[in-house]
Amino acid sequence: MSFPGRALQRTWHLVDATSQTVGRLAATISPLLKGKHKPTYRPNGDCGDYVVVINAEKVHFSGKKWDDKLYRWHTGYPGGLKQRAAKDMLQRAPDRILRKAILGMLYRNNLRHGYMEPRLKIYAGSEHPHTAQLPEGTKPLKKVPRKREGDFHFGLDKYSETSFQVGGAKSRY
Repeated sequence: MSFPGRALQRTWHLVDATSQTVGRLAATISPLLKGKHKPTYRPNGDCGDYVVVINAEKVHFSGKKWDDKLYRWHTGYPGGLKQRAAKDMLQRAPDRILRKAILGMLYRNNLRHGYMEPRLKIYAGSEHPHTAQLPEGTKPLKKVPRKREGDFHFGLDKYSETSFQVGGAKSRY
């Protein structure tokens, strides 16, 4: 009989959100919370890691989203639909912008509410109380690029420069 929960190891990841696009950053953080980067990933199991995000007040939106994007919620009372623009949300609660983007990429089930949400720690500034788990010398994860340029590795180091024959005709890929 196997006991998959016994071999589970949780690691702590530090992410610096300075000048990062919100959606691209959320797309890299949500698989870490799910545990999809591990070979022992199970969709119905709790195998995600802890993620600490610092400098959430310095995130970036593309286009005119600071003015156009609206965050809406309902208070539960009649006529209680509230809305706030993204730039106002950044001034009042900068961590909620990133939290809403990340949690929107997770399935809405008991694993999310009970296990993944508490493991996401977001702080507006560069200070966090998790120095015991993340010592001072810990480097943050590599930044996600805004465009496909530079030295970021998307899966292929270099395209192959070799020529080969396909069906008798010489072609180059």
